[in-house]
Amino acid sequence: MNTKTEAKIVYSTLYHLIRSVDFNDWVIHMICLAGEAWFMYDGRKFSIGRNDVVIITKPQKITDIGQTDDLRVEIIAAPNDFLTNQLPANNFGIGGAISLFDNPIIHLSDENTQILLDDMHAIRKRLDNTEHPFYRELVGSLALTMMYDLFAFHTQDRTSIYASDRSMYVVKELMAMLEVGTSKYYREVNYYAAQLNVTPKYLSDTVRRQTGHNVTYFIARYTLPIIKEYLNNPHLSIAQISDEMKFGNPASFTRYASRYLGMSPKRYRASLMPK
Repeated sequence: MNTKTEAKIVYSTLYHLIRSVDFNDWVIHMICLAGEAWFMYDGRKFSIGRNDVVIITKPQKITDIGQTDDLRVEIIAAPNDFLTNQLPANNFGIGGAISLFDNPIIHLSDENTQILLDDMHAIRKRLDNTEHPFYRELVGSLALTMMYDLFAFHTQDRTSIYASDRSMYVVKELMAMLEVGTSKYYREVNYYAAQLNVTPKYLSDTVRRQTGHNVTYFIARYTLPIIKEYLNNPHLSIAQISDEMKFGNPASFTRYASRYLGMSPKRYRASLMPK
């Protein structure tokens, strides 16, 4: 079974789809119910068996794959941006993604496997209900339930998402600064490097090596919800928001917001108006 809808969520039981170019910049959630499989991810080989859930945050880094004849899997995949938009600004997803890039496999108990299957089946059952007036919100809320369960499984499975070495300490401290809203005022890599007493090159190289993303990606992930919160307030002008976030001038704010919103601030505000 393979169902794709305008909400940009895919349900499938086909293992080979984890290598599909259609899933680039998506997140793949896959549970193994029987048999065994293996794949190369960012140059490393991983193997899975029954009750293993795999969360692939960068599918484009999957290369070789293989499976036994009795393999059974179920998959829910969705664009990273769609899933991110369901989460609050300060969420486990970003820190968890760092750990999952290093090791994308979580072993579940029978009970937790059933919980995840229930979440996935709830999404699958509503994918065709496209006439629902709040379809995207409906499917998004079901995806959010699945994500929160996965976050819980992940915290149970890992004693710590950060290693004790210097490189992961730097990543942890960067995330700590972003989590308290520092990017409201500071959005330059150089600023964070200075706060961590490392060079911008070291910070950039370390974050990319440990997470698969650059520093700017994480800064934007934390800044975008702040921008949306301000734009959602109709009493604030673009100039006022620009001043509040220390952009220097409204044009700079508009360029930055447009880049990460995918539309201009004016158009974003218009999209909030009742139709």
